[in-house]
Amino acid sequence: MANYRSIKDSKRIFRNKHLLQIALPLGGIGAGCICLNGYGGLQDFSIRHAPAISALPDRHLPLDAGFALLHLPEEGMTRLVEGPFPPEKFYNLGLKSQGHNGGGFEGLPRFRKCAFKGEYPFGVVELSDPGLPLTVTITGFNPFIPLDDVNSGIPCAILEYTLHNTSDRTVTYQFSYHLSHLAQKGAETRARSDVLPGLGVYFWNEAPAVSPDYGSAALGGLTGEPVIKARWLRGGWFDAVSALWREVSTGNFQPAGGLPVGGKPAPNGGSLLLAGEIAPGESITCPVVITWHFPNITKASDSAASQTPLSNIQHTWHPFYASQWKDARDVLFYIREHYDALRKRTWAFHDALFSSTLPASVLDAISANLSILKSPTVLRLENGDIWGWEGCFCDRGCCPGSCTHVWNYAQSMPHLFPSLERTLRQRELEESMDDRGHVNFRASLPGQPITHDFHAAADGQLGGIMKVYREWQVCGDRAWLERMYPFAKRSMDFCIAQWDPRHVGLIEEPHHNTYDIEFWGPDGLCSSFYLGALAAMSALARDAGHPEDASVYEELAQQGMQEIEARLFNGEYYQQEIMVDGLRDTSFRQTLAKIADDDSEEARLLKAEGPKYQVGSGCLSDGVFGAWLARLCGLESPQNRENIRRHLVSVFRYNFKPSLWTHANLQRPGYALGDEPGLLLCTWPRGGKPTLPFVYSDEVWTGIEYQVASHLIAEGMVSEGLTLVEAVRSRYDGSTRNPWNEYECGSYYARAMSSFALLIALSGFRYSAATRTLTVAPAIDNKHFRCFFSTATGWGTLSLRGNRLEVRLREGKLTVDTLQVTCGSQTVTLYPGLTIRAGERKSIKLIGAKT
Repeated sequence: MANYRSIKDSKRIFRNKHLLQIALPLGGIGAGCICLNGYGGLQDFSIRHAPAISALPDRHLPLDAGFALLHLPEEGMTRLVEGPFPPEKFYNLGLKSQGHNGGGFEGLPRFRKCAFKGEYPFGVVELSDPGLPLTVTITGFNPFIPLDDVNSGIPCAILEYTLHNTSDRTVTYQFSYHLSHLAQKGAETRARSDVLPGLGVYFWNEAPAVSPDYGSAALGGLTGEPVIKARWLRGGWFDAVSALWREVSTGNFQPAGGLPVGGKPAPNGGSLLLAGEIAPGESITCPVVITWHFPNITKASDSAASQTPLSNIQHTWHPFYASQWKDARDVLFYIREHYDALRKRTWAFHDALFSSTLPASVLDAISANLSILKSPTVLRLENGDIWGWEGCFCDRGCCPGSCTHVWNYAQSMPHLFPSLERTLRQRELEESMDDRGHVNFRASLPGQPITHDFHAAADGQLGGIMKVYREWQVCGDRAWLERMYPFAKRSMDFCIAQWDPRHVGLIEEPHHNTYDIEFWGPDGLCSSFYLGALAAMSALARDAGHPEDASVYEELAQQGMQEIEARLFNGEYYQQEIMVDGLRDTSFRQTLAKIADDDSEEARLLKAEGPKYQVGSGCLSDGVFGAWLARLCGLESPQNRENIRRHLVSVFRYNFKPSLWTHANLQRPGYALGDEPGLLLCTWPRGGKPTLPFVYSDEVWTGIEYQVASHLIAEGMVSEGLTLVEAVRSRYDGSTRNPWNEYECGSYYARAMSSFALLIALSGFRYSAATRTLTVAPAIDNKHFRCFFSTATGWGTLSLRGNRLEVRLREGKLTVDTLQVTCGSQTVTLYPGLTIRAGERKSIKLIGAKT
C-alpha cells in the first residue's frame, strides 16, 4: 500500500532484543486498548475500563488472546504469524506459569525474522522466513483524526495483514484469525456467540445489564468471504487450541455456528479464514478488526491512591462510546461502512505530522506519547467529559482524578482535541471548586462525594487559570469565556488569600505541589505559576469586559516580578526561600514547641534544618515551568526573561547527566539508571542539600525532561533541548523500556504528553481564534521548514520556503486576519483576511508585501 512507504523508510527500526518491551496501544480515546507487541502478537487487553498490563511476570491476567495463522497447502507448512518468541519471556512461561501463559499458542511454529517500525498511530511488523515463499507485513492502528473525537474514540483495534509473494510461482494460501471470547470473563456460563454472515463473529454475554461484566466483542474480516467458526471446541486442558491447530495445519478448517446456551463453561472463541492465490511479486491485504463494548464502569477510582475508593460507593458510569454504538457488533458494522475514510483520514494525520522537518527524535517523542490518549490512563464519560488517571498500574489506575498538577504538563489534547480539553477546565472549576475557590486537584466522578478536606495544589490550581486563557484563545468562544470567567476569578482570589495573604506577589504560605509535599516559603516553580496566573487573570478580565479586575491583578503581578528577582534569583537560578516565621500558618512553630525536649534523631533534624522535604538552595529543573506554561497559553509572564534563560542554562549545566553511573538515587531509580543519561529533578550545585530533600528529588521524569527541553528550544538553546530529547528516547529503546509507554507513577503517564510542546517550541506556532491571528516563528533554520499544526477549526501543515509561507489545510477551515512570521531577527506582520478550507493550499508572500 502506498501509505506504508513513509513508515518503511523510518529511521527507528527495532530488531532482536529491542523487540522485547514493545507494546503499541491500539484503541480509542477513553475506550481502552489492546497492544501490538514487537513480534506481531497482541497483549494487554485493557478493554474493561481498567489496565491489564503484562509488565509483571506473575500478574494474573484474563485469558484474552488473538492470533493469526498462515497455512500453505502446497508446501505443507503452517506458521503462527508472529516473529520469534523472546527468550527473555521464557521465565514467564516456565516457573511462573507452568509453561502456559493463557493463550496456549505460544509454542506454535513462527516466522524466523522480525522487525518493528512505529510511527504512532501506526505500528508495522515485518515478518519473513527463508523457508517460506511469502512475507507478511502487519500494520496495526486505530483511527486517530485531530478534532474528530468520536471517530478517534472507537473501541477497536485494526490489523492489516499484507501477504507478499517473493517467489517466482503462484502460491496458494489459507489465512486465518482466531480471537478468544473477550466477553466471557465473569460471565463464563452465560457467554454466547454467533456468526456474522460474510463478516465474522459476534461475542456477547447474558450477564445482568447493570453488571460490570456485561458486554460484547466482535471479530471481523473486511475482505472476501471468510469461512467462519463462531465457537471453538469446548473441552478441558488445551483442547480448544489443539483442535484449532489440527484443523488449520491440515487444511481442514471447519465452520461452526454460535456458542449454545448451557453446557460446560470453558475458554472459548471464534475464528475466520480466508483462502486464495497470490501471483509472483503480488500482494494481498486482509484487514482484521477487533471491537469491544463494555457499557458499565463501576470501579474507575478503585486505586491505592484514591481517597474515596468506589468499592465503597454504589454507582455505575458509562463510557462515551456506549452513547454512540449499542454493542460491539454495531461498532464493527460502523467500521466496515466507514473503513476507507477512517483509514485515509488517519493516514492523512500521520503524513502531516511525519512530513514535518523537525528532528527525528522530536517526531519520535511527540508521536509516541500520543499513545497515552488511547491508553487506559484516559476515560471518557457518557456526557463527553474526559477524566483521567496520572498513569496505570498493571491492573488498576494510579492516582485518580485528572490530577491538575500532573496534567498541567500535558500539551497534546488542548491542540489536537481542544473540545475535550475544555471539559477538564469545566470539571475543575464548575465541579471541583467550592464557594471559597478551593479546587480539589483530583476531580471526582459524577455521583462521587466531593469533599474539600485536603490541600489545594498551588501549581495545579494556578496552572488551571492559565489554561482557561489558553482554551479561550484556542476556541475563540466568547460565551465559554463569559461562562468560565467568574469561576477563574474565584479560583485566583482563593490562591491570593491562601498563599499570599500579605500580597507580596509570591507564594509564601505552605503550598502543596506536584512533588506530593508542601513547600514552606516561596520557590521558583510555584511563584512562576503565580505570576503566570496573575497575567492570565488580567488578560481574561480585559477580554471578558472587566478592566477594573485586570488592574488589581496587574499591580500584584508587578509587585511579584520585583520580589521573585530580589528574593529567589541567586545569579544563576531561582531557588527557594524557606520560611517558617512571619507566616499565617504557625503549625511548624507549634511542632517545634512540642518537641523542645525531644532529643530523637528526627527532632534534632527538624530543629536544625526546618521542615522536611524542601528545595532550599537547590536548582529545580522545572523551577520556571510557570513562565513556560504562560507562553504556551499565549501569555507573557512578567518574570525577567533573561533570568529565566539563566535558570534554564543552569538546569542543563547542573542537572543533565550524560551518565548516571555515579549518581545515588534511593527513591525510584527505574526511570533512568546506570550508564543511561537523564535530567535530574534537582541538584544542589552551591551545596546546602537538606538531609531529607523533597521526595523524588534524585529521580528522572520524562515529562519534566520534555518540559525543560521545549523551554530551552523556545529560548534559543536548540542544541541543549534536543540533547535532552535524544537522551529520553535512547532510554526507551525497546529492550529495557517500551517506546510507547513512558512511565512515572504507572504506565502511560500523563505528564509525558509534555512532549507535544516540542512541536510548539520548534515551530513557534500559535493561533488565536479570538483574534484570528496566526503566528509562526521557527526555532530551527533550514531552507525549507515544514510542520504539522492543529487549531480548533482545522489542521494541516505550514511550509516556510524563502519569502513564502504556504498553509495546506487537510481538514476543517482556518480564518487568518493577522499573520506574524518571524525568521531570525526579522518579523513580518500581514493582514491577509483570508479563509482556507479543507484541501486548499494558500501561498502568502512575506517580503515585498505591505507590512
